[in-house]
Amino acid sequence: MSYSKRLVDHVLDEWLSLLPAIAVEGAKGVGKTATAARRADTVYSLDKRATRLSIEQNPEIVTDGASAIFIDEWQLVPDVWDVVRRAVDDGAEPGRFLLAGSAGIAPGTRIHSGAARIVRLMMRPLSLPERRIAEPTVSLTDLLEGSRPSLEGSTNLTTNDYVDEILASGFPGIRSRPQKAHSLLLSNYLDQIVDHDIVEAGGRVHRPIALRGWLAAYGAASSTTASYASILQAATPGEDDKPAKQTGMAYRDLLQRLWVLDPLPSWSPVFSHLKRLGQAPKHHLVDPALAATLVGATRESLLRGEGPMRNDDTFLGALFESLAVQTVRVLASCSQARVAHLRTAGGKHEVDMIVERADHRVVAIEVKVSTSIRPGDVAHLNWLETQIPDRVVDKVILYAGPYAYRRPDGVGVVPLALLGL
Repeated sequence: MSYSKRLVDHVLDEWLSLLPAIAVEGAKGVGKTATAARRADTVYSLDKRATRLSIEQNPEIVTDGASAIFIDEWQLVPDVWDVVRRAVDDGAEPGRFLLAGSAGIAPGTRIHSGAARIVRLMMRPLSLPERRIAEPTVSLTDLLEGSRPSLEGSTNLTTNDYVDEILASGFPGIRSRPQKAHSLLLSNYLDQIVDHDIVEAGGRVHRPIALRGWLAAYGAASSTTASYASILQAATPGEDDKPAKQTGMAYRDLLQRLWVLDPLPSWSPVFSHLKRLGQAPKHHLVDPALAATLVGATRESLLRGEGPMRNDDTFLGALFESLAVQTVRVLASCSQARVAHLRTAGGKHEVDMIVERADHRVVAIEVKVSTSIRPGDVAHLNWLETQIPDRVVDKVILYAGPYAYRRPDGVGVVPLALLGL
């Protein structure tokens, strides 16, 4: 499969010119190996048994090689982290080391944090611009600048097309296969997590079917702040003897360590008078296609509005929001901006995404799967601007409609497919 250029490429190239060691992190299948290996002269693949055994005996081997060294699945031999850290301390040149990992370090493993030596770069599945289904006409970078540019462009993509994109997934190796194979490959991906990856990451799974239930519960809760009690009930329906909270938290931590769960944190504004903001993250899986697979959603069921319901929203609405969050996170990372969500205590006001610049000014984003925008859809965006007018540099609704434009109240209306870097 030929390499398709990623948005993270230009960030990685810039960092390699400045930094001696970079760790590219993210779930399996997002493309870390393909992106990093093409920049390396020497590659150590620790998922190959012979290579791993050699390096377990002598971790210093990873410093041998040509100028650019790539260590893939480094977490399988955690000692290499400290070897690289020491090499940086000893004066390694910029671009010397690239590491990639698809699981966090197992509990109890002792390594140095690597702070100020090894810089971490998160890689996620393909955003919509990277899938090349439409030519973006609206730049998130420009929105973050705060000039409130005029918005133009149109797309022929319909709700049906967005459903197809959700189900095709953003994993390069899955979406490149025939459409009929997507659901099979996604199911296999989930089986691999339960049967193999959890153990590899240092976890114990006594009941694989129970872990699959927890995954399905988080998938059904996509784009919500569902409580632990709600997740527990969905994960163990009909069971009188519920597992201890410690067990549920252990499952959650394992899945986050594999970056399969990718929660969107609540926004904690700096230098703001906003009070009583909720602290719960919004639940998201690393790819909405996984959530759809876990729930058993199909193209037809999503278009009919079937699936787990939440208030007045449909499961399709939740997955569309998750697709938008996935895309905005990839775009924002290229501008070194962070993404969170805002919810006041009690839920009176909610904003789906807050994209915060380094200077703490923000672009507020709502997501609607509808093809037209009603006055009530912009209420929370306009409320936020009245609360912190000096911080909100732009307000945007991402939707499934055809046209990009700016409303008289200043809210930008942008088809999700037209948002780019």
